[in-house]
Amino acid sequence: MKQKKKNRSGLVGRILRRTALVVFTVIVLAVTALVLVLNLVFNGPSPTARNQLAMALIEASATKWVPALFIGEEGVAQIRAASEGKKLTEEVSDADAIIIRQENDPAAMDEWADYPDGIRFEEVQGGTYTAHVMIVRDPSQVYLGISTQKGFSTSIPGKRLNVAIEDEGAVAAVNGGAFADPIDSIPMGLVYSEGECVWTSGKPTETSGFGGFNEDNVLVVHKDNITKAQAEELNIRDGCCFGPVLIMNGEVNQEAYVTTSGLNPRTAIGQRADGAVIFVCIDGRQAGSLGGEYADIIDIMVEFGAVNACNMDGGSSSVMLYRDTYGRYGEPGQVQMMNSYSLMQSEPRRMPNFWMVRAGEGEN
Repeated sequence: MKQKKKNRSGLVGRILRRTALVVFTVIVLAVTALVLVLNLVFNGPSPTARNQLAMALIEASATKWVPALFIGEEGVAQIRAASEGKKLTEEVSDADAIIIRQENDPAAMDEWADYPDGIRFEEVQGGTYTAHVMIVRDPSQVYLGISTQKGFSTSIPGKRLNVAIEDEGAVAAVNGGAFADPIDSIPMGLVYSEGECVWTSGKPTETSGFGGFNEDNVLVVHKDNITKAQAEELNIRDGCCFGPVLIMNGEVNQEAYVTTSGLNPRTAIGQRADGAVIFVCIDGRQAGSLGGEYADIIDIMVEFGAVNACNMDGGSSSVMLYRDTYGRYGEPGQVQMMNSYSLMQSEPRRMPNFWMVRAGEGEN
């Protein structure tokens, strides 16, 4: 009996060791294959493929170190500098360019007749992406929510957007600005929420820019990370830092447009001349939607009439939610996810701030 138990024990041990060896071998082969493919792209015959892959990896916080392994820091710097276009001629947008349309305007009544909650969605198909566009009629309903009222701290985690939209009682939500990844609870750069300056520290890496609404509900974009003093001068009520600015006073940011920015999930906020707010989320890191570049999101903003637009945080942060009041996309009253996650996540990531759309009058 003891000999049989010993034999069974030995058999189980051999099976476990062989299974572990097989798993280890598969992992090694997969990693080796990945390294060979990356090396082929980075050091192969196509500069376009190399630059595209390099920028896509650099923009993702978890993989930004990878390109330097194959082409060195100097090679990365050369790719960054290879495509510099014309810079924006202005520092900050002109608030007078926006004239908010009144609800009794005949044009407004026609456009929004089928959307009593003042929110409508469009889908745009590109060569490498699927984009989701949300247009909000009344800019006064848009504000920047924050993950805590106790002050941002490493001891207080950021919020997932699906939790935040319920806590806020909002009808729609989109991810916001920069934060100190991988720390999801600390913003980077100036943050204003509902008329109050709630954060001033840190500077977003890689890109610079600010997008926010003033007290007149006009989206103000600035090509740099502004200070509290500048925000007060601009009468900012809600806003955050990221960038780059994509469109300013109707002028496309050519520097961003021609830059090889990589195919990634992306989020941006913009405003039409009549005041309607445009949110865009581009799906990425999926088999059917690799992602978009800055040029792609600029093209979409131009198509939908944006006078001003600013890039927000993207990648795994890109999320667009909508409380489906009238049951257009599912069960009435339920929060629907309007875009799609990347293959590398199963739920929204935590973040310190997010764009919210509160219910309009009569929609509560």
